[in-house]
Amino acid sequence: MRVYIPATIPMLRQLVDERELFPLGATAFAVTPALREAYAAGDDDELAEVAMSEAARASLRLIAAERDGLDDADDDTTAPDEAANPGSPTYRRCVIAADVTGAKLRPDLDDAVVKLAGPITYDQVASVHVDLAEAEPQVAKAVDVIDVADMGDPDAEFVLGDAEDHQLAWYATQELPFLLDLL
Repeated sequence: MRVYIPATIPMLRQLVDERELFPLGATAFAVTPALREAYAAGDDDELAEVAMSEAARASLRLIAAERDGLDDADDDTTAPDEAANPGSPTYRRCVIAADVTGAKLRPDLDDAVVKLAGPITYDQVASVHVDLAEAEPQVAKAVDVIDVADMGDPDAEFVLGDAEDHQLAWYATQELPFLLDLL
């Protein structure tokens, strides 16, 4: 089954360094029977785009958690010159497309949600999808309002839409180390 795993730039670095990654909560997105049923029309490619969009939206939450973790680290008593300054997170949505077996459907969570049986290995990765630099300002704003948008706030949904208007760039697995070197 092809799954779409929400990620962040540090998670991509972990995938390259450790050659495997266990997604947060073992959560991924896929073209599931429930997703097919939810759409009256759409071929496999269109439904895959929907699943990838859901993963990209979940990536916003991961970036928010990463940012909040960095904010907590700033509260430490370590002097700035004594610690490596990780700065702010890279505001780019990331999605890993991988081919896995044993994923379990979770329609109770959402139509496209699946739970993975274990970590994904580098060899299972089919491609990686990452925002380009010009998306960063809109993604940063979307990270701030993702929860409010989910609650139906129209202004927040508009901000979220600005980020989602950016298409994720496609990268082959062998390009991933070079992409990360450039960031």
